[in-house]
Amino acid sequence: MALDPQLLEILACPDDKGPLLYFPDEDALYNPRLKRRYAIRDDIPIMLVDEAETVADEEHARLMAKAESEGIRPTFEQ
Repeated sequence: MALDPQLLEILACPDDKGPLLYFPDEDALYNPRLKRRYAIRDDIPIMLVDEAETVADEEHARLMAKAESEGIRPTFEQ
């Protein structure tokens, strides 16, 4: 199940307060500025810095290419 669009409009990274990229097929929200991925479990975003995963450069490149090719936009505009 996808996250509610209204929830997506207000979700921000708890660390830098910036927008995130939502990958519904991977159950993840991604902060490309900090290379940090937040899991979504049982339709609940786990927005805890301590539980986020920092991704390697190769994974960052993959996620950015996927966002570009699939037209994934940030959760909000800064």
